[in-house]
Parts: sequence; structure tokens; C-alpha cells
Amino acid sequence: MPSSSPSPLNRLSSLQRHFTMNAQEIKNFLADSPPSTVNLEIKKHFDALTDQQARYAHFISRAAFTGTRITLRQVSPESESIFDFIIELYKSTNGDWKGLQEKAGITGEELQQFLEYATQFLGNCGNYKGFGDAKFVPRCSEKVFDSLAAAAPKAAEHYKATNGAIFSSDNSGIMHLGYLEDGHMTTYYPDSKGITKAEIGAVSDFMGKIGLLVENTRLRKNPDGNFDLLIASAVTRVPEAGGDVGKTTEFDLDADVVKGKKLKLVYGDYHQEMALITEYHKKAAENAANENQKKMQLAYVKSFEEGSLEAFKNAQRYWIRDKGPMVESNIGFVETYRDPHGVRGEWEGFASMVNLERTRAFGSLVDAAEAMIPKLPWSTEFEKDKFLSPDFTSLEVLSFAGSGIPAGINIPNYDDIRQSEGFKNVSLGNVLSAKAPNEKIPFISEADLAIYQKYRDAAFEVQVGIHELLGHGTGKLLQETEPGKFNFDPKNPPISPITNKPVTTYYKPGQTWGSVFGSVASSYEECRAETVAMALSCDFEILKIFGFGDGSPDMDGEAGDVLYAAYLSMARAGVASLEMWDPKSRRWGQAHSQARFSILKCFLDAPEEFCKLDYKNEDLSDLTIKLDRSKITTVGRKAVESYLQKLHIYKSTADLEAGTALYAQMTEVEPKWWGETLRNEVLRNKQPRKVFVQANTVLDDATGKVSLVEYEPTLEGMIKSYAERNV
Repeated sequence: MPSSSPSPLNRLSSLQRHFTMNAQEIKNFLADSPPSTVNLEIKKHFDALTDQQARYAHFISRAAFTGTRITLRQVSPESESIFDFIIELYKSTNGDWKGLQEKAGITGEELQQFLEYATQFLGNCGNYKGFGDAKFVPRCSEKVFDSLAAAAPKAAEHYKATNGAIFSSDNSGIMHLGYLEDGHMTTYYPDSKGITKAEIGAVSDFMGKIGLLVENTRLRKNPDGNFDLLIASAVTRVPEAGGDVGKTTEFDLDADVVKGKKLKLVYGDYHQEMALITEYHKKAAENAANENQKKMQLAYVKSFEEGSLEAFKNAQRYWIRDKGPMVESNIGFVETYRDPHGVRGEWEGFASMVNLERTRAFGSLVDAAEAMIPKLPWSTEFEKDKFLSPDFTSLEVLSFAGSGIPAGINIPNYDDIRQSEGFKNVSLGNVLSAKAPNEKIPFISEADLAIYQKYRDAAFEVQVGIHELLGHGTGKLLQETEPGKFNFDPKNPPISPITNKPVTTYYKPGQTWGSVFGSVASSYEECRAETVAMALSCDFEILKIFGFGDGSPDMDGEAGDVLYAAYLSMARAGVASLEMWDPKSRRWGQAHSQARFSILKCFLDAPEEFCKLDYKNEDLSDLTIKLDRSKITTVGRKAVESYLQKLHIYKSTADLEAGTALYAQMTEVEPKWWGETLRNEVLRNKQPRKVFVQANTVLDDATGKVSLVEYEPTLEGMIKSYAERNV
């Protein structure tokens, strides 16, 4: 018979035995109850594909999801075993959770709490939040997991392999991803006892010197003090024709902190997964729509087989040239947000269909871009010599593998390609439109609620469009591209609009935006793109492109409503972002949240009471955002442009000192009012992030036809979708 369920207080007490935190702190790390499960609606768009297009999408989808175990291993040592435990429990009963509950002797509530944890785990591809980098733990006691494991012997093996890490923690530091030196969790530096930030930085600098990119690597410090660079590849030794730096695999390090130590290149990290992924890309190449697409897929083959990021960059070049495809995709070690050092990429991949109707608006935005860029607060010397008109499409996602799904994407992230060859923007339509039921909306006043609810989606689509195209898509890096060769006149350097003096800093040969600004680069760049969106959304010509107003300034019309909703949304996101700030380590856990907090501060610092936080109660339980709608295009825009100008010029000129000082000041959280009182109210109101239940594709080898298998947007549906993915 099921045992009686422990009370919430007893449950917290039993959890507390494993933590050095108090019950209130632990509460903030409990799994969402329930997580918001929503479907990624795709059937209509998938059914419109030809058989060849469907096969192409299928093989890319399979390649992306085959990397699931890579992402899991990049999150925590226990994540892969937790994944196997969940999937094996499903398989042991063929999804009969009620039967498993009875066999394990647990209550319905305890089973529900296990399913909630499992769903959030799968949605984040690990036991740390994909958005926020904080660990989450089950609401049920450890005994529930013990009982489930006892009811399924094969699952029990995987449970044992977690070594208690589903729940336990020696300290609160381990509850966040970050540098090992700071007591946090990271697996980008595996089995590396005592590795320091200085050593990681020295090895990264050395990589830059020899011209070896590191997105597809992990770094290991051995007990003897030497280092191994683990390269993701199907091959387990240096490729026959040599890798990206030839056939040499051992180097002497020369920086002070690592002087006398060696660095060895070790091929074959994730080699089993990389071999399978390579085969899927070969099959995708056979089903490509044209020669360019085929070359792109074969470049991925070379990259994933040999561990070559130069081949990966070639795949991105072909991708940029793949204009207006019916099936859009990208895959690889792309975003570097979760590596504490900000240089190593997390595995992700997507396959999607183009929404032609929504794409038209984005195409018009691209057409208007050249007229919009001069409205930004910097002169032509700090802008690309020529705006390379990108493809900007609205996509409906079929599959997105990784630790979370963004609303928009602007890639590739390689500055040398972006500056001279271009980039692509995509907006993910079915991600933007996915709605969680009964969503609460804290911090918006009763008077603003109707406008906010009516226009927030439209405002967000405008914001994403500008953010990706004119945010990430603008700006020139002043560079010495090779010794003695510059992309600006070093004898008459540009005049900084901040100091009104000639600039004195620039990027040296081999330096990139990421290598100079390091761990702050991702968040800083998100902030620059968001401020571009806030500045240019004040342009009524842009609002007209998205179907609001006639292009003439009118704060009282529908276009004004959209603009007001955009500013309210950003201010609200700034308040809500405090969830992602950790008061113990005093650090931000999420790049976009840090950026939005700084923009809220920019709004609040603007004169004439443009924006303020309104409340009467001491505990801030009645706090709402008060924003003067009539001053958005004047006071608000001016404040945003002043902040944006500094962000942009410091990035453009590699002014690390001024840029990091500015950003540290704007993202500083005062510990008492902001970090405790307001943050507690934010946590009290926090909403579960959406967890997307995605379809699977199944190929019939005999007919060559691909069918779509959809799942219920439930906890059980989420687990079933992963179990049937067979990864």
C-alpha cells in the first residue's frame, strides 16, 4: 500500500539534511510544481513538405537529438545517469506510471512530484536550469527515488550511478554553474582538481596564438599539472591530413601561470555520439535541395568527424548562402553562455520549417535596415563598411535539441564571417506563440494590464526582430587584422563620441570580441542588442512594417500601444531577472537576465520620473511598474541611446577596462532592497518556465516517407517523447 505523504515542512527538513542551506533557501531550488508543458505546434507546416524535404528535416532532427548526451555531459557529472534513470523507468513499465506507483509503494502526490522533476529535467537537458544555470531538486524525498529504483532493477543501476547528486550538495556554491575555483559546478573542465581561472585564461590565450578555436573542446588539468584539450570528434586520433593546426598534438605552454607545462590535443571527446551524428549529416546531404545545401552538410560531416572548427566555419558560410530554404537548420557547439569562461560552446541543433507569411514582415525589416542603421547613436566609422543584407525568416520549429529554446537567433558567432560575409536571423514563431495556461502577470498595474496582455506578443516579436537584425547585426570591430594591416586608419583613428578624442584601443591580430571581453562578452552583447531594440522600436516606420500604425508618430494609437507594451515588458523583465541573481556568490546566472536588469536601471536613472517602481507595502507585495508613456520617444529613448552608445563604442574599440566598468556598474545589485526585499517578492511570484513537448519523426525505409509523431502536452507526454527518441 502507498505510504502516507510527508508534509511540505517534513519534506523540506529531510531535504535540508543534504544541504548547508536553510529551508527558505532550499525552497528556491525546488523543481517547478507543475512545470508549464506546452506543445510546439508543427503539423500543418511539416505536412506541407515534399518527401525529400521531410527526409532532410528528419536526418537533421536525428543528428541534433543524438547530441542530447553531449549536452547532458556538459551540464553535470550526474545528468546522463539521471536521464537514463528516467527513460529506463518509462521503459520498464511501458509508460504505465500508475502501475509503477503501486509497485513502488508511493503515493499519487509523490509520483506527481517525480514526474514534475523528470519533465523539468528533460526540458532543460540536465539538472541545472537552461535559463539561469541554477540546480533544481525534486520536491519529493529521496525515499521516493529509492522506491522507484527498487521497482525497476535496470533503472536502479542508473540511479546508483548518480551518487546521490540528484539531491545532495556539500555547499550552496554547487547549486550554480560556474568556475570550480569559486566552488561552483562545471563539466567543461572535467577531472581538473585545482584548475584556476588564470590557468584557463592562459591556455585560451595560447589557443588564440596558435589559431585553434575552442568551441568544441573541454579542458582537463592532469595531476602532474599538464593539460589535455579534449576535442569533440568521431576520430580518436589526429586526422590523417592533420587537424586545424596540423599534425602537432603537443605544445609547450609559455605564460607565467602555466610555464613549463604541456598542452596535449586529445581527439575523440564524445566520439560515439559524433560518429552517429556524422552519419546523419551524410544522409541529410543525400536529401539536400541544392548543391550549396549539400556542401553545407558535408562540411558538417568533416567538422564532426575530424573535430575541425575550420570546417564548421565553412558549414556556416554555406548556411549564410542557403537563402530562403523550406527547411532551415543549424547545429553544433554554438552558444558559449554556460562555460564560465565564455568560450566553449554547448551542443545544440534545430530543424524547422519556414513560415512564409510571417517572413514577409521580417523581409521588409531587412529592406528598411540601411535606412535605420544611421539612426543609431554612432558614426559610420563604428559601423560595418557595407550592411550585408541577411536572410531573416520566421520559422516553425520541428526539433530543437539543447538546454532550452530561444525566441530568436542571429548566427554565426564568428566575427570574421559576420563582418565580411554576413549572417542570418531567424525568429522562432511557434516558440513565441506558445502559451502556458493560467499565467500570472506580476508587477504590471491594473491600469496597464489590458494593453499589456493584448500587445505583449506583438511587442516581443518587434523586439526580437530588431534585436537580432539591427542589434547583433550591426557594429564594426576596429581591428589590426594582421600585423601592420588595419580595417581603419591608425594615423587618423575615429573620434569617440564619448570622449570626443581619437580612440586609442583596438583588437590586435588573433583577438576576437569573445577572447578580449571573456566571460562578460555574452551578456554585454545581449544588452547591446536589447538596447538597440528599445531605441529603434521608438521608430514608427518599423512599427508600421509589423502592421501597426501608418508610420507617423502617434503614441495614442495602436502603434503607441505596442511601443508602450514593449517598454513595460522590458521593465518587467528587469524586475523578474532578479531570480537569476545569486545573493551568496553575488553573480548573475543568466546573460539575458543580467542585460535586462541593467536596462531597467537605465529606465529608472532617466530624468523626469520616466520610470519608477510604485509600492506602499514594506514587503513590496503591491509593487508595480510606473512608466510615463508620453515620454518614451523623448526621455526614454534618449536615456537608452546614451547607454547604448557607450556599450557599442567600448565593444567596437576593444576597450575592456571602460566596458567592463560600465557593465559592472549597471548590473550591480544593491544587496538589501534589491537583493533581498525585492528579490524575495520576485521569487514569491516566479512563474515556471515553459517546457516544450516536441514531436518525433519516423522514417519508413521501404517507402522513404517520414511520419510525424505528436505527444500530449503533459508530464507523461514529455517523458514519452524522449523515450521514443531513442537517444
